[in-house]
Amino acid sequence: MNDTAVTRIIADFVRAYPAGGLPEAVRHEAHRTFLNWLGCAVGGSRDETVDIALAALLPFSGAPEAHVLGRRERCDALHAALLNGIASHVFDFDDTHLRTVIHPAGPVASALLAFAEHCPTTGSAFIDALALGIEVECRIGNAVFPEHYDIGWHITATAGVFGAAAAVGRLLDLDTERMSWALGLAATQPVGLREMFGTMTKSFHPGRAAQNGMTAALLAARGYTSSIAAIEAKRGWANILSTGRRYAEITDNLGGDWQILSNTYKPFACGIVIHPAIDGCLQLRQRDLDPGAIERVSLKVHPLVLELTGKRDPQTGLEGKFSVFHCAAAALIEGDAGVKQFTERCVRDPAIVSLRNRVEAEIDPSLDSDAARVEIRMRDRAEHRVAIEHAIGSLARPMTDAQLEAKFRGLSSDILGVERCESLIRQAWHLGDTDDAARIARDAVPA
Repeated sequence: MNDTAVTRIIADFVRAYPAGGLPEAVRHEAHRTFLNWLGCAVGGSRDETVDIALAALLPFSGAPEAHVLGRRERCDALHAALLNGIASHVFDFDDTHLRTVIHPAGPVASALLAFAEHCPTTGSAFIDALALGIEVECRIGNAVFPEHYDIGWHITATAGVFGAAAAVGRLLDLDTERMSWALGLAATQPVGLREMFGTMTKSFHPGRAAQNGMTAALLAARGYTSSIAAIEAKRGWANILSTGRRYAEITDNLGGDWQILSNTYKPFACGIVIHPAIDGCLQLRQRDLDPGAIERVSLKVHPLVLELTGKRDPQTGLEGKFSVFHCAAAALIEGDAGVKQFTERCVRDPAIVSLRNRVEAEIDPSLDSDAARVEIRMRDRAEHRVAIEHAIGSLARPMTDAQLEAKFRGLSSDILGVERCESLIRQAWHLGDTDDAARIARDAVPA
């Protein structure tokens, strides 16, 4: 493989992949990914983060051609990509490519659906573009993870912009040169610092990646040039933004080893590295333990858990998503780790604060990222233990189609109503068969 041709190789792959040629397993996973993303975007649409973004940006929007999902406001396609990307990630409930911790759908689906409202798009073309965009962003992520992430970049946005550019470029039918320009324009717009985790700005990252990726494709379509080696060049994206890079991860076996088949979906509304600990706490809670009688909760976790979610005393719901201590306490007391467990009400609840102060977490380097050990010691000296080898929602214990539908209902039914919610579930499963992909955006608003 020629390291000087990475950008062009992947551009040509996206351009030339046969229309409607996705393997059936990939096609089905693309529908699962879209359904999960849509539910997260609708569910997050009423969050304060989206309210603020709309109030700040709507006065500067162009023609109201695209919908903000879950709301009645409309805006231009570029702003819709940003706002729906924010909404889809604000609960931290979206999909996760476990190898890189990229949330693949946020940048790609947000850009695609906004573009489909601007330019008529069939469902089949939409599904192709979604799978190909996710392939691009995750392969680029594979090439630089973990070094790129370790130095502080939020890889969902920095790699996601490539996925959005490739997906929209596919719908624009860009040739190889212009697709390379689109990837180059994406490369020069890196967004996302891990320092922002626990604040509103974290959800801004996939939204801006969607908006920037669409911008890149639109500019390239008009002949706006860039480097055609922007990913791999000496002063290109991978060399500037990462201390390590493996270009074969981008180019080897394209069209054979699909990254979307490694996508996972969250049963809990927080960072995925905490999920094994939550799973263990919920399993022990089923033993009818009295949370008020717990003396100590001891967790053994993967090294990333304390690096990413070590906040001992969160004060906001967003901070609670990055506290393994809060998640364990909330799971044991409230029996869930959904949207309601990451509000100020929950993180400041005296009983939860008291219990999380009795939660201890210790790194165990031997544990896989989807594993944890949980031990609870009661005040009467009784002890309860559970070993989680693979958390629910992991590749080894994936959420079923029915569970994804239930998650969608839980996020969307209060906003859209039961009838419209059920209609959207049906539309999402059959998106690849429709002549009008944008219909689902028009229907994903309150009646």
